[in-house]
Amino acid sequence: MAQVGEEHPLTSPESISFTPIHSGALPDEVPPKLKGRRRLLQSLQRMSSSPSLAKMGRTPSSTYRGGGKGSLSCVSLNPTTPTYGHSHSSSYASQSSAGFSTAPTSVASTPCADMRFFHSKTRVRIVDEETTKNRVTTPTSVPVPVEFRYGSMGAALASAPQIHETFEDYFSIPVVKPKARPRRVNFDFWGEMPNEIKVQIFQHLQPKEIVRCSSVSRAWHKMCFDGQLWIKLDTSAFYTDITSESLVKIMTGAGPFVRDLNLRGCVQMRERWQMDSQRITDVCRNLEYFSIEDCRIDRSTVHCFLLRNPRLIHINLSRLSTLNNSAMKIIAQGCPQLEHLNVSWCQNIDTKGLQKIVQSCPKLKELWAGEIKGFDNHDFLLELFNRNTLERLFVSHCVDLDDESLEILMHGKEPEIDVLTGRTVVPPRNFRHLSFDRCSALTDKSLKSLAHNVPRLVGLQIDQCANLTDDALTGVLESTPCLTHLNMEELDKVTNFTLQNIAKAPCAKTLEHLSISYCESLGDTGMLPIIRNCRKLKSIMMDNTRVSDLVLTEAAAQVRHRNRKRMVGNASGKPEVGLKMVVYDCQNVNWTGVREVLSRNAEFYRLPHDSSAPTYPCEIISLKCFYGYQPTVEEHTKRVLRGDLARASMLERKWAEYMVATEEAGAQGVGQRRRRRRARDAAMVHADEEEGGARGGRRRARSGGCIVM
Repeated sequence: MAQVGEEHPLTSPESISFTPIHSGALPDEVPPKLKGRRRLLQSLQRMSSSPSLAKMGRTPSSTYRGGGKGSLSCVSLNPTTPTYGHSHSSSYASQSSAGFSTAPTSVASTPCADMRFFHSKTRVRIVDEETTKNRVTTPTSVPVPVEFRYGSMGAALASAPQIHETFEDYFSIPVVKPKARPRRVNFDFWGEMPNEIKVQIFQHLQPKEIVRCSSVSRAWHKMCFDGQLWIKLDTSAFYTDITSESLVKIMTGAGPFVRDLNLRGCVQMRERWQMDSQRITDVCRNLEYFSIEDCRIDRSTVHCFLLRNPRLIHINLSRLSTLNNSAMKIIAQGCPQLEHLNVSWCQNIDTKGLQKIVQSCPKLKELWAGEIKGFDNHDFLLELFNRNTLERLFVSHCVDLDDESLEILMHGKEPEIDVLTGRTVVPPRNFRHLSFDRCSALTDKSLKSLAHNVPRLVGLQIDQCANLTDDALTGVLESTPCLTHLNMEELDKVTNFTLQNIAKAPCAKTLEHLSISYCESLGDTGMLPIIRNCRKLKSIMMDNTRVSDLVLTEAAAQVRHRNRKRMVGNASGKPEVGLKMVVYDCQNVNWTGVREVLSRNAEFYRLPHDSSAPTYPCEIISLKCFYGYQPTVEEHTKRVLRGDLARASMLERKWAEYMVATEEAGAQGVGQRRRRRRARDAAMVHADEEEGGARGGRRRARSGGCIVM
């Protein structure tokens, strides 16, 4: 290949003569030693002639025809005669080699220096001088103009026609190094992050976890005590683990942001209130929910909180013996938006202070006043009647609440009476939840005043009102169609007639919770109608009653009916607890009723439209029974809830065998020793199954215990 820049007489591309390739002579003189890039190219060309690369040639294209006539001519730019004194045979000069090396060290797929990028099967026709003379003058091909050739070399050749034409391969193209991307020096991911995103990340942590993160670094310490993280400060879950210093730091740092402050049970703040109460109350001025139940806090600090937070909606001051009616006066004057107030078990507060709040807070909806004195104050009760804004009233253990007081609360003083029905003509009350538990002065007369006056009633608690009978609830049940919760524990004078009325009342369709614990006169006669008619029951408390296995069997059948009513079924295999039953200390409840419940819990169902595909129960019964049965019941329920119905059924079967063997062992007569042995074996099998099943088919070894003990 001619070097660019040498002074040799070259012709233009139009004057190139077609000369045949003959066996030329190689020069004897040593070629000049190449340097740099040309040396690298020569080394790569030498390596490409290695025999190890013989099989690395590229396969021909599927559209290429190797057996056709030759369509490519070889044009040589070398002179027709050698320019050197003597020549040697060259492996590239043979006519039969088609321009490729035929030396033993050459590879068929390795092209020569003059013939590049030709396929090994390409048919090459050698053109010599005689062929050129005899050929037709009409040109069959036209060379590509120099200015349109690839790369910048075409323009160079066009501008300098004296320069030889050069053939550039891949390695002659100049290498352009890509520009390196500028890297950010000392990139701090957390430091470069906006503060808004940091706050959003910390908001996913619990308050206890945020306090722990504050010890990582100074930056984290500052971020953890940012006020935006403490809009709701509820210490009820970790009040025993947090120190008073951390609480003071949180309240002072996040004071303007805090909306909900719950310090229930934080007795460790007793000494800090005296030192930092002024600083804490100065910053906490935007509270809406304030709860300091069971806190050891002085009266002046509570007054400061109440005076500096006029937007309070929810206040919980229960079990604070230091407060008196002066705190109620401050609330009445400074908290007009109050909706919830809890002053239960505050010994020094009475209805005189509550009356000021009722008069000044028109939005009051919920009042908790357990063990508050003065409920025989007719002026206070008449004020509640006239306001008619309360929806929840909890006056548990108020011995001053008698029949006359409750009638004033429901009817007012001297109400108008309808002649035809004998009922009072008053606007209906807005009460939704009423709690009169342990109000021992109430009788049937006062409970009858609720009839037809509380149509929106949802929950009613009359526990331990010993003077109530069946007549007390007859009218109430008929006029409360929305009743969902009914607690009537320890009512000795209530009989099964009341339960039968509940099953027939309009509230039977909505009743979800029923508690008749320690009502020893109630039994199957009253509970069976309730189980059948109250289809939405979710919990039944029947401990220390006369109910028997029939109630458990009926409850299991009703839950089974609920599962069949759902046509889709439960394909996941993990049911939910649909009914909670408490039947411990019931003398008539035996293991057979408990077994019926366990059996129904682990039962497969068949869908009506596809009888071949089994489905799992959607709801089961959670049972609390005799303490001797309870471990087996809990293990069975655990297996059912995780979808392992096969093992749950096996546990139920082994437990039944154990109970049968135990009963037989206690019988007298022939075969007593054999029955006892069977009972012991059944007990061991049941114990193995209850503990998770024997491993490898072998029972766990057990010692007989200490004989002396």
